[in-house]
Amino acid sequence: MTRDNPVLLFIDDAALLSSIEFALSVVGIKAAAGSDLSDPAAAVAFVVDLDCAQGLERLAELRRKCATPAILLATNPTRALRASAAELNAILIEKPLLEDELMQTLNLILQSQKAAS
Repeated sequence: MTRDNPVLLFIDDAALLSSIEFALSVVGIKAAAGSDLSDPAAAVAFVVDLDCAQGLERLAELRRKCATPAILLATNPTRALRASAAELNAILIEKPLLEDELMQTLNLILQSQKAAS
């Protein structure tokens, strides 16, 4: 997995999806709306807002198939959500997104994958 592989975005909010796709494209990271959890990807972003269970189910499904790095985006996450994200080995980033935490996290993931290959 390299910077050439797309970052898969499983985001139901069209405005947030569009803004994250744009932000990634500006720094040269390919992004694609996620549909298949078995796609080779550098990272996977999930949004857990209205339906935490659905986001966690997607993440659990991903973990059954592969160890692709995962980022879980959530507004005001509960302790239970934080614990579930940790159990599923996902990086939790709280919304609203402040400064460049998402980009820094993606860059760390991509750099570690590049070093490992």
